[in-house]
Amino acid sequence: MNLDYIIPNDWSIIEEGFQPNKVKASESIFSLGNGAMGQRANFEERYSGPTFQGSYIAGVYYPDKTKVGWWKNGYPEYFAKVLNAPSWIGINIMINDETLDLHTCKKVENFRRELNMKEGWLSRSFTATLPNNIEVEVRVKRFLSLTEDEVGAINYEVKPLNSDVKVTFQPYLDSGITNEDTNWDDQFWDSLDVIQDGEKAFIKAKTMKTEFHTCTFMESRIFLNGTSVEANATVDKTSNKIAFTYTQDAKQGETVAIHKFGGYTVDRNHDKDQLINAASSVLDTAVNAGFSNLLESQKDAWAKIWDMADITIDGDLKAQQGIRFNIFHLNQTYLGTDPQLNIGPKGFTGEKYGGSTYWDTEAYCIPFYMATKDQSVARMLLTYRYKHLEKAIENAEKLGFKNGAALYPMVTMNGEECHNEWEITFEEIHRNGAIAFAIYNYFRYTGDFSYVPEMGLEVLIGIARFWHQRATFSTYRNKYVILGVTGPNEYENNINNNWYTNYIAQWCIKYAAECIDKVEADYNTDYTRIMNKAKLSKAEVKEWLEVANNMYFPYSEEHNVYLQQDGFLDKELITVADLDKSQRPINQKWSWDRILRSPYIKQADTLQGFYFFEDHFTTEELERHFDFYEPFTVHESSLSPCVHSIQAAKLDRMDQAYTFYLRTSRLDLDDYNHEVHEGLHITSMAGTWMSIVEGFGGMRVKDNMLTFEPRIPEQWEGYSFKVNFRNQILKVIVNQGKTHFELDGDQDLQILVNGENVTISPNNLVTV
Repeated sequence: MNLDYIIPNDWSIIEEGFQPNKVKASESIFSLGNGAMGQRANFEERYSGPTFQGSYIAGVYYPDKTKVGWWKNGYPEYFAKVLNAPSWIGINIMINDETLDLHTCKKVENFRRELNMKEGWLSRSFTATLPNNIEVEVRVKRFLSLTEDEVGAINYEVKPLNSDVKVTFQPYLDSGITNEDTNWDDQFWDSLDVIQDGEKAFIKAKTMKTEFHTCTFMESRIFLNGTSVEANATVDKTSNKIAFTYTQDAKQGETVAIHKFGGYTVDRNHDKDQLINAASSVLDTAVNAGFSNLLESQKDAWAKIWDMADITIDGDLKAQQGIRFNIFHLNQTYLGTDPQLNIGPKGFTGEKYGGSTYWDTEAYCIPFYMATKDQSVARMLLTYRYKHLEKAIENAEKLGFKNGAALYPMVTMNGEECHNEWEITFEEIHRNGAIAFAIYNYFRYTGDFSYVPEMGLEVLIGIARFWHQRATFSTYRNKYVILGVTGPNEYENNINNNWYTNYIAQWCIKYAAECIDKVEADYNTDYTRIMNKAKLSKAEVKEWLEVANNMYFPYSEEHNVYLQQDGFLDKELITVADLDKSQRPINQKWSWDRILRSPYIKQADTLQGFYFFEDHFTTEELERHFDFYEPFTVHESSLSPCVHSIQAAKLDRMDQAYTFYLRTSRLDLDDYNHEVHEGLHITSMAGTWMSIVEGFGGMRVKDNMLTFEPRIPEQWEGYSFKVNFRNQILKVIVNQGKTHFELDGDQDLQILVNGENVTISPNNLVTV
């Protein structure tokens, strides 16, 4: 049974009624982030019920030693763990010395939680009866500042309802925290110093092994009925915790509040010896501004983001809520302001998967950031991979490859492979193709080829060398084959000739050769530099092309489709429709052995190739492959429904496209795969954006032009989106029967709409 407790709303995620069995799920769904740090929606006050505590600092990780039953040569030495950071949000609340704890209260009523996506804040309110029979009304609001991204703010209000009381606030910092997932129960943090400076508190800590130095900090103010009051605090310190205790009398009906400011300074941005000074300065800025002014700045910052990134949907509240939820979390996770960061699959919402980047970034996220921000953000993500090229070459060398062949990691923090599942680390090599495709996709969309001679060509050469060496010549087939892989469909491991892998390998080699020729013709100085640096000859490129031009692709004459892999037709081909629903999701109900022998597809595999390389195939070919593979697809990867939604729309199967869209947009809100308590699926959220823009909107770039084939689900009255195409903002408004275009730019834009040329002039509405 999927979750169904989030109240539909166009701009907010709302939960009403306190349900202890939903606490962990809500902690994920209502998470906050600002690109530099984030936190699950844990309660500020003590909660003794089941909870998953999590605060995270971007780019800070721990190399948890790999734990396997049998060590294999070449295995990554560690799994990069996203670290649960020292906590700054905690505030113990006592009413007449009785601890406020929703797990032990006699009664909790009027519970409401709201994540306001338009303005970027989280609120919670409730009425509670404590074990001492005191009734209180509580209102809490917090946010992580976009404008001052090292600080967050909390306003926690308590109003006694049935008597005069003594309210005690105990804000604290705690570095004695652990991760939910550890391989060896290592201690991840070393607390170095706990410091009080007046009303400020600091904990200096560093990560073990990686030695990231951090300072967690806080400062608070007390208010009675909205007026600041002097409140002398007592201080308690241990080796990894510091707490200030404030006591304030409140008459029945009065409101006593604490404003707490806290956050992190990190040696990624400051000298490690200046972390406390930097933190003190951040606190001065925050406290002087005050909670209300910081909140107004927060609203303004989010308004600017939404002005470009928003997608509106008329007539379908759940669909509208879903897309904004996805866009909101993408912007909470990554804002394109720090070239050292990337987009982790859980963002700041959980610890599962580890690492800061997967192939998801190149395959799914770059299109979103190219179109909703400036092209410099996408270029920054590509530069991130260029800076990891030497590590990618080292990764390949560990597996026996040579001559500068590069294998980019499936999971990484610093360029090293750090995933500890064999079938993913060694076999899911298609990730190399996604990185090359992103370079092509960036040029196709932005028209900026300069990245290729400056950086990208070196990446393409390393990737082409890898594919050349990874292919094997089969005398039986008289073709080159690629053996022992896992494709995007992770429910088939160690298989031969995965069609998607073979196809993208062929394409990568040909694209690298094409770029070499273009750089030689147009950027001769760069060409000479790169050829010398890579020690690349034209004879070697000719050897690559021999492999590419003679690549084997499994094909079924009976079904007239490319086979997902050599042995696919050996399976018992029972469709998902004939699978007992009690067996779903199969990854939680079946043994891995049974899954591997089944025909079931975790995510788009062959169809992923048809999505990337749509122009290589006819619509009829797409239809045949869609009809053959979709019935076997269980969509138990978050990356699957969006691709199917786009392709169903391309085939004008709008009922299917709409169903897949709802699944991708509400994957976490409705918990389709029963795992939202572990965190959200951030990178697949970009696929939700693509489902509308590329799916329903039919947007493509062909022959250097934007093209559209707009479609609209019958459930919608209309929808709209904006794209930043080559530094001009195009707004697309689709209604039943008509499409409108508006251009914010300085010159006419030629586009194709349903195959017809249309000229859009700046500030002029064009209807098609």
